[in-house]
Amino acid sequence: MASIGIAFGNSTSSIAIANDDGKIDVIANPDGDRFIASALSYVGEDEYHGAQAQAQLVRNPNSTIVNFRDYIGLPFDKIDPTYSQKSAHPINLDGKTGYSINDKQVTVDEIATRHLKQIKAAAEDYIGEKIEGAVIAVPTNFSEEQKAALKKISSDADIKVLQLINEPTAALLAHLVAKDALDKDKLFVVADFGGVRSDAAVIAVRGGILTILATAHDYELGGDKLDDCLVEYFAKEFQKKYKVDPTTNARSLAKLKSACIITKKTLSNVQTSTISIDSLAEGYDFHSTINRLRFEVAGRSVFTRMSAFVESVVAKAGLETLDIDEVLLVGGSSNIPKVAANIAAVFPESTVISSPSTDSKLCNPNELICRGSALQASIVASFDVEEIEESTQPVVTNTQHIAKPIGIKTGEGEFLTVVSRETAYPIRKSVTLKAGADDVFIELYEGERKVKETIVEAEKFSDDEDSEEEEPEIVKSVHYVPGTLLAQMALRGVGEGSSVEVIVNINKDGKLQLVGRSGDKVVKGDI
Repeated sequence: MASIGIAFGNSTSSIAIANDDGKIDVIANPDGDRFIASALSYVGEDEYHGAQAQAQLVRNPNSTIVNFRDYIGLPFDKIDPTYSQKSAHPINLDGKTGYSINDKQVTVDEIATRHLKQIKAAAEDYIGEKIEGAVIAVPTNFSEEQKAALKKISSDADIKVLQLINEPTAALLAHLVAKDALDKDKLFVVADFGGVRSDAAVIAVRGGILTILATAHDYELGGDKLDDCLVEYFAKEFQKKYKVDPTTNARSLAKLKSACIITKKTLSNVQTSTISIDSLAEGYDFHSTINRLRFEVAGRSVFTRMSAFVESVVAKAGLETLDIDEVLLVGGSSNIPKVAANIAAVFPESTVISSPSTDSKLCNPNELICRGSALQASIVASFDVEEIEESTQPVVTNTQHIAKPIGIKTGEGEFLTVVSRETAYPIRKSVTLKAGADDVFIELYEGERKVKETIVEAEKFSDDEDSEEEEPEIVKSVHYVPGTLLAQMALRGVGEGSSVEVIVNINKDGKLQLVGRSGDKVVKGDI
């Protein structure tokens, strides 16, 4: 039996499995879709799932259910039905959220169960064996009630939940493992631009441990807003030509929206796209073209909101854009080059923006969450339920971490980091130096953050004295200087040029110990 990873999103869901050789396979359903629409539709006694269900939004919107993931575990009076306006509307079923489909009432839990059954069947069909368990990714703001409801739903779908993992953690895990960079200490922003919502997290990676420092969520920002921009653009063109507004008719609007989604995806890969819809409204066919620049202008306000959203989560973590080493873009909208370009504009050049438009060798941003979930499933599958539950207790997962770096002052008075900021503890770090004298004095400090500005003179491309010179560029960088003195000690008689190891230990209670060692000489001090 096998264990899988599931990314259960509002717009799409995806499945992955880690093979014995460590390779991750993203599983396609019987229709060949690796990004399976989180949708179910009912026509008579027939149930449609995935893309087949989503296609029914044009003909049978009132019996087609989409964007239901966030309703799980919430009472009816707490849900936001905004994204159900063009599909089956949620109703109040004794305080719970549900739907009325073909005069039959069904709860959102039952819909989610049916969806996961289809996901499980697709995985078993692909793998050729029964699914033993799954790691399922959830948003960082999923409440305990929602998590409990999802576990119950999964059980009803005959899926044993091995663990629920945070979506940004899963995405970053997949990214780091693919690049073999899990051991590198960095500060990341993981920005997930989904279909109907956006989520972001600042994550510190220290010694292979991923610690979430801050999260942000926007339920009114996603790829759907860009679809609406294209709908508005083409609707105006159609109305100007035929004196008919296609957005006033539900079926015409659904046809236009469906075509615009395809156009948006096409413009992520090529500069120009054609849209063609037979009998869009009042018998008129519609054919038009749009280039990427016009699309970017039409969606300018949405792209601006996306970059501002990423900035906001950095500020929420008490950091500045200068502090971030890498921004990882996740979700379908991350394929759009303008998203990466706008975000790159608010970060310094030293910050890496990881997206398909900046590095074609990266994993598909739509696959990162399910890949990370599959990796986690391969790790925890061999553990007992009790061991997994113990490892996911708040005391373990809500790891304490230091806010400022800890290091020593060099002979030149500079700060040398031993333990980086945002490092989770318990931790043991060391650094080896050469003794500059017979006696060595060790001073341990907290680092104080300073922003250094360097003026880079512009190159002059002409010897003409009248030619205009470009303004010099000011490049900002972060460095640390010795701040609060934590401890000091002396190693005497070690000999000039000898190797001296400085060790910093921080135990689970936050107690710090400084150790200096050279040959058989050892000095310890507790702080």
